[in-house]
Amino acid sequence: MDFEFTDGTRIEVGTMYGVGKNYAKHAKEMGGGVPTDPIIFIKPPAAYVPDGGIVKIPEISKMTHHEVELVVIIGKDCEKIKKEQAHEFIAGYAVGVDVTLRDIQNKAKSEGNPWAIAKGFATSAPISKVIPASQFGNMIPYFKIELLVNGEARQGAPTSEMERSVAELVSFLSVVFGLRRGDCIFTGTPEGVGEIKPGDKLHAELKGYVTLDIKVE
Repeated sequence: MDFEFTDGTRIEVGTMYGVGKNYAKHAKEMGGGVPTDPIIFIKPPAAYVPDGGIVKIPEISKMTHHEVELVVIIGKDCEKIKKEQAHEFIAGYAVGVDVTLRDIQNKAKSEGNPWAIAKGFATSAPISKVIPASQFGNMIPYFKIELLVNGEARQGAPTSEMERSVAELVSFLSVVFGLRRGDCIFTGTPEGVGEIKPGDKLHAELKGYVTLDIKVE
């Protein structure tokens, strides 16, 4: 499976890193504040779904939520880099949906267990085509992300509202894990998360750049 860029470039999908509670209003709606340290979880490559694909909700869940996010694709291996260097290792930007089995996550939280099933199940990471970072020079731009479910607006925010910037996240993850070409970062979701069900159609946008359309089964 490859990420497909708008210029035709392809990069094989690697590990997906997710960031929890990176928008203050979302942290509040989830019943808490912005954490002192980043909350990080991982999705495997099998979670990836391209534009036009299908999210398949596992039978084990009775409450599945959408979380629209800016996704950052890594273009070069990096370890222990400073945030000022982050732009050198970013291949591009996309919009994605962190599909979450909320009931499974809540149970895991209450029991002090990992979120792997709730966040990493197959088809839990739909991602649009990728805008090449070269389009923005040495700058890491801000975007507006939004999500509609069956034509109804559910989420929307500028990425300038993130508590930890793209550069900070790339640096942090490079120190802790070491990032590899093809890895990507789900940078957190704004407020307005809600339930999705089989039959729903999701439309996400990186406003002015790319769109993502997926169906739920």
